[in-house]
Amino acid sequence: MESIIEIHKDGAWHPTAEIRHTDGPRAIFDYLPIYQFGDNPVPVSLALPVHGERIGVGEAGVPICPAFMFDLVPQGLGRKYLLQELGKPDGDHMDIPLAQLGAFNPIGNLRLDTAVQYFDRWREMNADAPVEGFTQEEIINRHEPFVNHIWLHAMLSAGTTGVQGASPKFLLTQNKEGLWFADSALSDALADRHWLVKLPRGKTQADRDVLRIEAIYFAIARDCRLRTQGECYTRNDMLFFERFDRRVDQEKSQVIRIHQESLLSVAGIPGFPGGISLFTLANTIARHATDPAREIAEFIKRELLNRAMGNTDNHGRNTAMQQFPDGLIQLSPLYDFAPMFMDPEIIARSCRWLKDKREIDRVDEILEHIETTDAVRHEVFNELADFYDVLDALPEAMKKHGLDQPVIDRLRYNVEAAKEMVRGPAHQKNRS
Repeated sequence: MESIIEIHKDGAWHPTAEIRHTDGPRAIFDYLPIYQFGDNPVPVSLALPVHGERIGVGEAGVPICPAFMFDLVPQGLGRKYLLQELGKPDGDHMDIPLAQLGAFNPIGNLRLDTAVQYFDRWREMNADAPVEGFTQEEIINRHEPFVNHIWLHAMLSAGTTGVQGASPKFLLTQNKEGLWFADSALSDALADRHWLVKLPRGKTQADRDVLRIEAIYFAIARDCRLRTQGECYTRNDMLFFERFDRRVDQEKSQVIRIHQESLLSVAGIPGFPGGISLFTLANTIARHATDPAREIAEFIKRELLNRAMGNTDNHGRNTAMQQFPDGLIQLSPLYDFAPMFMDPEIIARSCRWLKDKREIDRVDEILEHIETTDAVRHEVFNELADFYDVLDALPEAMKKHGLDQPVIDRLRYNVEAAKEMVRGPAHQKNRS
């Protein structure tokens, strides 16, 4: 199947590149000449410069699929729904075909024309009555018309096919009157705020607790001065997380879609591999960030907080980079920061600071192995020295935001281990 990749820029969608699926995880990618040599073309991925070498053929002449495509592959309930509609068995060979049908409204500023066409055909066959929007009370109480609105769009206009992860998720949009709609059911001209709404991964009390505590973790991360944006709160086993890949230009009544892609994508790593070294991801940040020192420090702080707070689900698609219209490239605000050590499925840490098969557990030594300049290392070192005090104050921050005491008790060892990782920079700062 052939698809045209479209990018949202200056309030409109523009044909940008072509992706041709060949077999399994293989596909050929080409920028369209009319785009490549047009006015101010921006790349579909930070790993794929518009005027770079042709991508899509491996060393042996075998087509390979660009890594950014795997950010668009449906997961969770959206994936199950599309497979059911297609009557196809699941497997890695379905990743690209599912993106070609499901990536009509994903996170970020890209979409595939075949997915838009598929969604339009589906909507014609399954059209529901026009709605005037819903209140949040109707949403959290699972008001039947709202449920019908979401499920009659078969998880598609809710955007779930474009949102990865195992938890059931919906993309919802508020209009200027504060009423809520499935994301694609409201035009950009009427949109005011954009939300991701997440439900528990399973039906156990532990699943509900993980979701409830994710909002508390978000507040703690904000206190720790990590990069966060918007609101995050839970109501009736639903987590409302304000999206940061959308901005509304009120004067123009336009939605600005921010370029966003996972660190795995920026690193050029296709598929969904586990066990990627955090050094690979940190080096990727160092190569692409506008301010490498600031972004490397932010990344290491997040990993220290993951360690301290028991967020074991730290794989390479749970952190992303953004590029703004003015060219600024930085880590996206924090997301998927939750007490995954409590998850009933026992989520193990998938990314570690591994160098030559050895795990490094001191920040000063970690910095030595990141591929950047001495000046950047020095700046990051000084920034992390102050983070020791932040980690030391974590137990009080946990209490302040109402984290369950049994969870605080279970995290005491984690907090001390994270402090030990950064003790070197803190000690040197105190001596100077």
